[in-house]
Formats: sequence, C-alpha cells, structure tokens
Amino acid sequence: MIADLRLLLGPDRARILTGYLAWTVVYGLLSGVAAALLVPVVEDLAAGDRDALGPHLLTLAAVTAVAAAVRYAQTVRGSAAALHTMSAMHRRLGDHLVSLPLGWFDAGRTGRLTRVATDGTMMITGIFAHLLAPLVVAVASPAAVTVALFWYDWRLGLAAALSVPVLALAFRFAAASLSRGEARNHAADVEAATRVIEFGRDQRVLRAFGRGAHGYRPLEEAIEEQRRTRRRTLAQGVAGLTVGGLAVQLAVTALLLVCVWLALDGAVTPAAAVALIALAFRFAGPLADAVEYAGAIRIAGNDLRRLTDVLREPAVPEPAVSAPLPRPGRIELDRVTFGYRPGTPVLRDFSLTVPAGSVTALVGPSGSGKTTVIRLISRFWDAGQGTVRVGGADVRELRTEDLIGQLALVFQDVYLFDDTLEANIRLGRPEATGEELAEAARLAGVDEIVARLPDGWRTRVGEGGVSLSGGERQRVSIARALLKRAPIVLLDEATAALDAENERFLRRSVRELARHSTVLLVAHRLGNVVEADQIAVVEDGRVTETGTHDSLVAAGGPYSRLWQAQRGGRGWRLTAAPS
Repeated sequence: MIADLRLLLGPDRARILTGYLAWTVVYGLLSGVAAALLVPVVEDLAAGDRDALGPHLLTLAAVTAVAAAVRYAQTVRGSAAALHTMSAMHRRLGDHLVSLPLGWFDAGRTGRLTRVATDGTMMITGIFAHLLAPLVVAVASPAAVTVALFWYDWRLGLAAALSVPVLALAFRFAAASLSRGEARNHAADVEAATRVIEFGRDQRVLRAFGRGAHGYRPLEEAIEEQRRTRRRTLAQGVAGLTVGGLAVQLAVTALLLVCVWLALDGAVTPAAAVALIALAFRFAGPLADAVEYAGAIRIAGNDLRRLTDVLREPAVPEPAVSAPLPRPGRIELDRVTFGYRPGTPVLRDFSLTVPAGSVTALVGPSGSGKTTVIRLISRFWDAGQGTVRVGGADVRELRTEDLIGQLALVFQDVYLFDDTLEANIRLGRPEATGEELAEAARLAGVDEIVARLPDGWRTRVGEGGVSLSGGERQRVSIARALLKRAPIVLLDEATAALDAENERFLRRSVRELARHSTVLLVAHRLGNVVEADQIAVVEDGRVTETGTHDSLVAAGGPYSRLWQAQRGGRGWRLTAAPS
C-alpha cells in the first residue's frame, strides 16, 4: 500500500509520505517508552525512594513533552499529506488518462473508473486522516514496550516477542477476511448500480413489454446477489475480528502469567509486578486497535489499488518529437494484421491507400473490420503487424496531439457535453471566428436547429445531448469536423441512423469536407457512396476489391452483389393479407 500511495502522489511529492511515516513511527516509539517509564516510577513510590523518584519523573515528563511535540508535527504533516493526496489524485489520474490508448476506454473500464474516482476518493484520503497513523502507532508502541520488557526481565521480553508471530498471523487473517469481503461487496455494488441505471435508462423498452414497474429479472438478481454477498461478508468479518481479538487476549494472558510467576519467585517486587502488568496491557491495547485498523486500511487499500492499477496502465509510446509529414492528407495501411484478442485477428494482411484530397468509402458486411480500420488510423490501438501511416509518417512516430491534429472524427454514437450548443461545436476549434462557426453550422444544418431552440446558440443540450434528437446530435458532430478543418476526416457509419433530411445535410457536409480534406467514411447504405472517388470492399479483414461505383458494379463482384441486394430491398412494401 505504501508503494501505491507513493505512486499516487508522484515522484515529486512522495517525500511527503516518507516524512509523515517517519514522524508517526517516532511518536509511536515515544508512546511506548513513556509507558515503560511508569514502571520505575511505581517502584519508587512503593519503596518510598524520593531520591530516585525525582529523576524518573523528570525523565517521564521530558519524554511525554517530546512525544506531544512529535504528535503535533505528525498531525500537521498528516493533514498536509491528505490535502496533497486529494489535489494530486485527480490531477495524476487525468494526466495519465490522456496518455492511454483510446481503445482502453471501453464501457467496463469507464464504469469502474467512475466509481473509483468518486466513491474511492474519500476512502483513500481517509488513509492519512484516520487510518495510517493509528495503525503505525499500534505497531510501533508495542515494539518499544517489548524492548522495555526485555530491559526489565528477559523472560517477560521473550514472552512478548513469542506472541508477535501469533498476533501477526491472526491480524493477517482478520485483514484478509475483511479485504476479500470488501472486494466481493464492490463487485456486487457495481453490478447492482449498473442494473439500476439500465433499469432507469431503458424504461421505454421495459414498459413496452410490461416490465416497467417490476419483473425485471437482471435487476432483481443483482439486488439479491448484493444482499447475499453482504451477509457472507459480515459473517467473515466477524470471524476475522474474533480471531484477532482472541489472539490479543491470549498474548495478555501469557504476559500476566509470567508477571505473576516472577513475583511469586521473588524475581520482581510486588509493586514492580503490578506496574509490569499495567505495561502488559499497554502492550496489548494498541494491538487490539490494530485488528480493526488493519481491516479498515486493507479495505481502503483496495480502492487505492484500483486507482493505481489505472496509473500502472502503460501509456501510448510516442516520440519526443514527431516525424515530418511528407504527404499531408494521405492515409496508408500496409499489410496490417490486428486483433483485439490474441490469436483472433480482425484484419489480416490489410492494405489500402487513401490518396490525399480524395473521398474513399469502406463498405462490406458487419464485422468485416471497417471500424477497426478507423480505430487504427486514429491509434486507438497499434497494429500487431504492418504499418499505418498518416501524412506519410508511421502513426507510432507521431506525438498524440500531432496525430489528432491531422484528424477529425465523426462517429455513429455522438456524445455531446452538458454545455451550450456553441461550446459543443467550438470543441472542434475553440479559436474559430463567429463567421467560421456560422458557416460550419449552415453546411451541417445546425443553423436550423439554432433557429428553433429557445436560447439559440446558448441553449444547453444536456448531458450526452439528450435535448436533441439523434440526427441533430449527428449534425452537431459534423459541424465540429467542418470547423476543425483537419487534413483528414474519418466518418464511422455516421449515416446509419439518419432520416432523409439529416442524411441530406450529411451528404452536403461531405462534399464541403472533400474540398479541403481527405475523407474516409464507413457506410452501410451504398447510395451514400456512389460519388466516392474510391470504394474499398472489406470482407473477412481484407480488401477484396477497390474502384469507383460504376467499375465495381460492372465487375460483378462482392460490391455488385451488395448493390443489387440493396436495390432490391427498396421495392419492399407491406400489403394486406388476402382474405
């Protein structure tokens, strides 16, 4: 966990943790020493030895004063460490996230990241504020007492030392029980929360099939599993805490028996025996607290580890300086092989050249690898074999910001931020002039949307753009691409869910984009690609044929068959059943 905390703070702030731990250890040791110094004071009082009592009291007072000062310094540093952790946590996380490959951000990872970055934040900062210091003191103070027991009588010290391994095993069992239970609770909570969100988000579908109010089995099963998991976790936690508490009591009992034996044997005075018994309780008290703190800190450590697991994800390797771009606007995939899972390639020896300033369309059946081509060009992932070039340079030889600067992407699933319509479009190029913004909006058909919104450009679109229709969100996404004026525009099935009006705006936008950019689009509706300069048919991860619409139809190959099938589908109509 210490290594995880150092990683979270970063190399520049790791010394804060080191200093905090050092002050905490010193305070714990001084606490144990102060408790041990009570033994000679009690002996002096019982014997009435005033000459020896004075120096012993002064020594005890001095150690107590130093311990108080160290405690103050340790508390101040603990607060500073907690504040630094809170400020560093999201900054470190954000800085690292922008360095990860885009393909890393799937739905599962994003959901877990959201939970860790929200619910886990207070738990992690609580390590400094409430957990780490008591746990360190609960270990350091008994360690000092053990040394003191050796000083007073080696047999007492030996009894304390022999109890340490037993206590360590018991504490490890207790902490592991709580940690495993928390991990199961976390997984069950994530599943239940996911199902609740799904239940709320998909009410229209559920109600259409009579499942809106009750009877949604996945949600009921997730809640029931959450209940069973928490019951198992509670039982295991109680067992772990019981074992830890029993071990502490056995250690105290062993020390008491040794003290009584030494007193009966005359090795120590009765007064010293009483003081040593009190010291034995001072040995065991912090250890009893350590059982609870160890379990709590292991639970917090799980949240910390989930966060640092993200920080340990390898960043996209990139050069210090990007390679030159000898062929701006050109895209090349040279004998590329790639798969999302080992041994299961999606693209196989894939080769394609998209000339600068051209419009190239990728068509083919679902699952053939068209979207994967777009992702490799955008460097969501790196090709396993072969080379992907943008502007004549290998994408692996370009810095991320330089590569993205060459690209404008339009996806089928458009996400809009909970901001104004204008801010969402200006995301493409924040410094664009008002005239450039208006022209991009006109070409994409967004000006019509602006005209009917209550606050025009300043209308907030809601999280994900919920206040707009799917086609309107797509127009906003295309306006972004138009405003960016990137050398290359990638459109991934942008027309899949558009109606006739929105599709008309898309075609007009593509023609405008083609005036100053290379356009590569993935399309299922072949009617949208008939004017493309080049059409590439992708089947089973390979390019099976390329050419213009007319040449491919005349060739009678896969594209011709797709074309004929779609043309035949246009004549379908619903008719009444014969009476």
